[in-house]
Amino acid sequence: MSDDSEAVRWEGQYLTVKQRGTWEYVSRARGIKAAVILAVDDGHVLLVEQYRVPLGKNCLELPAGLVGDEVADEPAEIAAGRELEEETGYRAGLIENLGEFYSSPGMVSESFTLMKASDLTRVGDGGGVEGENITVHRVALENVRDFIATKRAEGCGMDVKLLLLLGSEWV
Repeated sequence: MSDDSEAVRWEGQYLTVKQRGTWEYVSRARGIKAAVILAVDDGHVLLVEQYRVPLGKNCLELPAGLVGDEVADEPAEIAAGRELEEETGYRAGLIENLGEFYSSPGMVSESFTLMKASDLTRVGDGGGVEGENITVHRVALENVRDFIATKRAEGCGMDVKLLLLLGSEWV
């Protein structure tokens, strides 16, 4: 195989394993994308905790979901609003697109669109769809660092996107 040709090594319903030259990587199947939601309300941020099979433990994350997995060409803003409500029980009055980001570009070609949700109204309990068992945390922004440390000490995994909330505290 030449260095510029791409070969599909395995394809499932949601993921595809590919090889280009000697480089192996994973991409989303069928053009599926992802939206990650930074939901801030009255000095608090909404976080979700759920069991993640690849980690074998719970993980603390920003709310997120797939875009285009059920409806082709679905706008990311629509998917983000739906996922925010499903996962957290909050509906956003405003969803702002903050751009496309890559979470692990050395291994995965997947990108996500970061959305900022504001003007939030509680409309339900959240928790995700059946089987997700999502726990919703509404954390004061001033307490995020301590909350993350506590959840880490409990054995919870931390999604890299939580670094958005820590900002320059570690610089």
